[in-house]
Amino acid sequence: MIIGDRLRELRVERNFSQAEIENRTGLLRCYISRVEHGHTVPTIETLDKIAGALEVPLYRLFYAGNDPRTPLHFSKAKNGTGSVAWGSRGKDARLLEKLRRFLGLLHDRDKRLLLSVVGEMVNRKNRAAAPKKVD
Repeated sequence: MIIGDRLRELRVERNFSQAEIENRTGLLRCYISRVEHGHTVPTIETLDKIAGALEVPLYRLFYAGNDPRTPLHFSKAKNGTGSVAWGSRGKDARLLEKLRRFLGLLHDRDKRLLLSVVGEMVNRKNRAAAPKKVD
């Protein structure tokens, strides 16, 4: 189970809309949606805000039922092919965490520049790997 699935489960169980969570936490509804769909990983502070809005203790986000001794089993990130996604464990996970920390230190302008450079690199790689058309 992904943390976003658990958040959505608790929100629906309490009959709260994402807009109500937005009003209670100050987090944008679109951010709450991204968390619930697994596109964004929230910080512990954010999870604490959401738990408060849901009127549950923080541990309930990580445990099934009311018994804190039965932990949820969170699935490993998958890449769509059924195999474990790059960066979800080992040396790759450490590299990804280091990259995440460094990206957090960049200014927005520099982040956009870096993303455009990486996007261009991917486009070049895809063009080079595409089969050549024969006339």
